Amino acid sequence: MQKWVDHSISVTINLPNDISEEMVGKLYVEAWRSGCKGCTVYRDGSRTGVLVALSDNDKKKEKEKENATSEQQAARYIAEEEHILKRPVELEADVVRFQNKKEKWIAFIGLIDGRPYEIFTGIADDDEGIFCPKSVTKGKIIKAVGEDGVKRYDFQFINKRGFKTTIEGLSEKFNPEFWNYAKLISGVLRYGMPIPQVLKLVSSLELDSQSINTWKMGVERALKRYIHNGEAAAERCPNCGQESLVYQEGCLICTNCGTSRCG
Repeated sequence: MQKWVDHSISVTINLPNDISEEMVGKLYVEAWRSGCKGCTVYRDGSRTGVLVALSDNDKKKEKEKENATSEQQAARYIAEEEHILKRPVELEADVVRFQNKKEKWIAFIGLIDGRPYEIFTGIADDDEGIFCPKSVTKGKIIKAVGEDGVKRYDFQFINKRGFKTTIEGLSEKFNPEFWNYAKLISGVLRYGMPIPQVLKLVSSLELDSQSINTWKMGVERALKRYIHNGEAAAERCPNCGQESLVYQEGCLICTNCGTSRCG
């Protein structure tokens, strides 16, 4: 059966730090020639915890981890600060505009390495001071502290004349309820939850207010643009029931029965 099963025959190759790129390439080719379905290469120092010699004390800690209950392991994971990515003062940001029914919405999405890290979104209401020229699609979200010591988030962009323009207090420009839910979504983004899983979380929120449900749809639409074509969705196909849904140009396509859904 292995002919039809992914990674049924795989190999892991551990290499020294000074290995050449050419040799790594040769190893991948050789793994392919040998009929391996999967090949993983680790270079010494390329990944934390791989090819690391443990001290006696570290070995003892590892043994304790193995014997710990799932609850203890979860508590340890939450408590370890290295799992918390500290927000930089400035983040590159995308500006995404969309329309829900007759309302015009705008989203400011902070990025780290091109991946969503936080999101601010709501109705684009010029009267409330959220005026942002339609030509602006990029900028920065800056974490600032006011004279009163209160933290805020500002959006800064370069206007057509080349001057920096700042919208202060971005976090205060939207409906407070939107802001609270945005903090929830930003929280899971910061811990690296895959975007399809984030979308599943957002779509599963049961909200009473129609305006909040509209906001929820806006968040989904804003985040879908960061899903790569062919990335698996975190749900089953409503037609055939198989876990075979993938994203293609923002739409869900079932690779099993061909059902498609956009929106």
